[in-house]
Amino acid sequence: MLSKVTLANTDMSVSTLCYGTNMLGWNIDQERSNAILDTFAGLGGNFIDTARSYGDWMPDAPKGASERAIGAWLKGKAREDFVIATKGGHFDMRAGDYRNRVNPKDVESDLNESLDHLGVDTIDLYWLHMDNPETPVAELIDFLNAAKDSGKIRWFGASNWTDTRVLEANAYAQANDKTGFVAIEPFWGLGKPNEANAGQQGYQLYFEDHGSALKDAGLAVIPYCSQSRGYFGMLEKGEDAVSDALKSFYDNPANKSRFEAAKTVAARHGVSVSEVALAYLVNQPGQVIPIFGASSPARIEESVKAASLKLSADELAELQVG
Repeated sequence: MLSKVTLANTDMSVSTLCYGTNMLGWNIDQERSNAILDTFAGLGGNFIDTARSYGDWMPDAPKGASERAIGAWLKGKAREDFVIATKGGHFDMRAGDYRNRVNPKDVESDLNESLDHLGVDTIDLYWLHMDNPETPVAELIDFLNAAKDSGKIRWFGASNWTDTRVLEANAYAQANDKTGFVAIEPFWGLGKPNEANAGQQGYQLYFEDHGSALKDAGLAVIPYCSQSRGYFGMLEKGEDAVSDALKSFYDNPANKSRFEAAKTVAARHGVSVSEVALAYLVNQPGQVIPIFGASSPARIEESVKAASLKLSADELAELQVG
């Protein structure tokens, strides 16, 4: 069972793992989505992450497919039992609009659509999905505070932002007696990416290399890609099990060393390498709540096991090689 913690800087009690739902509503139908979410909830999970854009890359899926699937599931649940996070400000793929949309007008449009898709009055944690350095932080913080004051959102955070911009935004908030970002959602996992290839797929600012200024900022860290896209689990099955796409993303000397270290740690605890990979984040200093993916109830159960695996500081250092 997952335990609960109070999310830093908020009044929200969340499970120590967050379920990422980018496959729901298009790759995974409603019946299967319900079974997965029911399993997560039954194991103590209450923290669910989605985005306004999830599923929009599939032309035959409904707009906002992931949010709609969650909304349909929520209709049979007590709303207060779950902490729903979603994101706005990404490209509008359905409209073919690939300009940077992180500005108050476009984010407001995304926020209103998310509320409708989810069928809720309030979003518990609202992320800016990306940053736009051309939009002053003051405009974004002022907009998010207005949305909070109106009851559309409870708290807000930044995904895929540089540490410099997050700190600038929160300094403005503090100086003007406003709420700032309470959390960040960075790209982070045990696997160190090949940055050029990862960047081509939209994965940027790997937290271990680019987030040092935020590690002691007192913000909750809620990483995506926390299982390194299953890379270490595939390696455990053998090199042939790793797809060419995954190799281009993660094959490098650092990860070969990390895999060997993960095997050693896994053998010590009698667990799988995949469990060690997720536990690497769960056991980081500060408040780190990984977002994990799962395409079946069985995968949910496997990931939840990793949340109870305790790794020492020495073991974390052992894994962070290369």
